[in-house]
Amino acid sequence: MQAANDGGDWWTRAVTTGEKLEKKDASGLLNKISEGTWICGDPGLQYDGAIQKWHTCKGTEPIHSTNPCSEYVFLNNTACNLASLNLMRFKREDGVFDIDRFKAAVRIYITAQEILVDNASYPTQPIAENSHIFRTLGLGFANLGSLVMSYGLPYDSDEGRSLAGAITSIMTGHAYEQSAELAGVKGAFPGYRDARCTGVAKPLAKDNVESMRGVMQLHRDAVEEIQPSEDFGYLKEAARDCWEAALAKGDQHGYRNAQVTVLAPTGTIAFLMDCDTTGVEPDIALVKYKLLAGGGTLKIVNRTVPEALSRLGYTADEVKQIVAHVEEFDSIEDVKEDGDTRRSGLKPEHLDVFDCAFKPYRGERSIHYMAHLKMMAAAQPFISGAISKTVNLPSECTVADITNAYDQAWRLGLKCVAIYRDGSKRSQPLNTAKTGEGTESESATPADQRIKELEDQLVGLQKQIDQPLRRRLPETRSAVTHKFDIAGHEGYLTIGLFEDGHPGEMFITMAKEGSTIGGLMDSVAALTSISLQYGVPLDALVRKFTHQRFEPSGFTKNPQIRRASSIIDYVFPLDGHPVYPRLP
Repeated sequence: MQAANDGGDWWTRAVTTGEKLEKKDASGLLNKISEGTWICGDPGLQYDGAIQKWHTCKGTEPIHSTNPCSEYVFLNNTACNLASLNLMRFKREDGVFDIDRFKAAVRIYITAQEILVDNASYPTQPIAENSHIFRTLGLGFANLGSLVMSYGLPYDSDEGRSLAGAITSIMTGHAYEQSAELAGVKGAFPGYRDARCTGVAKPLAKDNVESMRGVMQLHRDAVEEIQPSEDFGYLKEAARDCWEAALAKGDQHGYRNAQVTVLAPTGTIAFLMDCDTTGVEPDIALVKYKLLAGGGTLKIVNRTVPEALSRLGYTADEVKQIVAHVEEFDSIEDVKEDGDTRRSGLKPEHLDVFDCAFKPYRGERSIHYMAHLKMMAAAQPFISGAISKTVNLPSECTVADITNAYDQAWRLGLKCVAIYRDGSKRSQPLNTAKTGEGTESESATPADQRIKELEDQLVGLQKQIDQPLRRRLPETRSAVTHKFDIAGHEGYLTIGLFEDGHPGEMFITMAKEGSTIGGLMDSVAALTSISLQYGVPLDALVRKFTHQRFEPSGFTKNPQIRRASSIIDYVFPLDGHPVYPRLP
């Protein structure tokens, strides 16, 4: 990334030796990556510098990869069992986030996940062995977007980021504190004091004690970088206490687990958890339509809107009016209909509280991509692994916008980032408007139109492929003629050639035979010629016609083919034939 910013070159390196392999133009390579993301949403980026900086087991070896969603960032051949908490369940009626209940849930989940390490099944022996050596866990949360909205805060706000950072810090700090207490009973994870593991013959250090202690201190120091907040100062204080305890108990016992938290996408389990938003995401839209596998759609309306409106000071009647507007028009913005403006009743200064990742079907507002990146940056310093989250950009964004997003993600210290331009995939599970059932969808973007054009071209090409294509010889072409004699019956074999020297036609002329043999040979030659011109391989014809038996047959004057059981048997063998060795 630095080379791309400096306009310099970047070398690819061998994974095992680090040897320089190929020099690339860094900015050009980044631009190609951005073009791919603009077209189809892939690839995402992983930032090696940040990943290695926060690696708790540097003594073993560097981290080389992640799981497909990029939240589990650790050593090869290890596994991580995941769990998530619904943040809205810890908000009390008076609006205070219940730290004690949240910490109690963290303790229970970490203990349960730790028990599962020894009671789980693993796909391979190396994964099983290393998972017991490092005992990595992946506790996370969902419904952050709803929690921020319920406080009457925009997702893109310093207060919202302060809330997210403090809660994430409490979760991971207390998880490591619990892990240290478990280590006091069961012992630290084996890889803590012995850096060896399955698949790593020569670890970089004898243990991971200093490596892990250093990362714990990074987490603790990051607490002081949480945005100051009048409303959530108590959460920052609690986070500070959690990390002090985690460090003290870790120094005493070590840690039972090399990692304890990730932020997974929770795309499916969020429904089971009764969440309105997934993972660390804002809501996709206040009203969404989910495509069902068996056909049809499911309308999903965000249930946090009334709570947020009440927090902002709206009366019960005003809340009822605004919610009815959202359900009718799929947007909280004012909507024009039949020349009139249907007003929602929401004050303009409160619109950003209800901004979502996608622009509503009948609206104009959406969250800027930098808000996604900043929210990730607020949480990332307090996560053992990484964050699986979509950074949404509108369909009209440019390749340069995506390049800038990748650059900003790197500058903000993220480990991984996945960017999605709205409409860049032909189908997506959630949409802001019902389509195919009487409601028109948004007009096609230029990318949609280009994709449709390419699809039409592919259909046309497929039809051409499915049709047989005859390759005709030029009017004037080269040929090879061979005279043969089978038991006194003379004849001539002529092979006409394409421009590239491959056979394209055959003529068999018998010197003194009657009309029957001559006609038969003409028919075989014509059939062979047509077959060759339609692409039938010559060796397939050889296999079919060799060893045919009928008169005339007998000895030949060809020293390479001493005997032929028929004229066809003489004409088609490739091995040792005086004509075919001259062909390509």
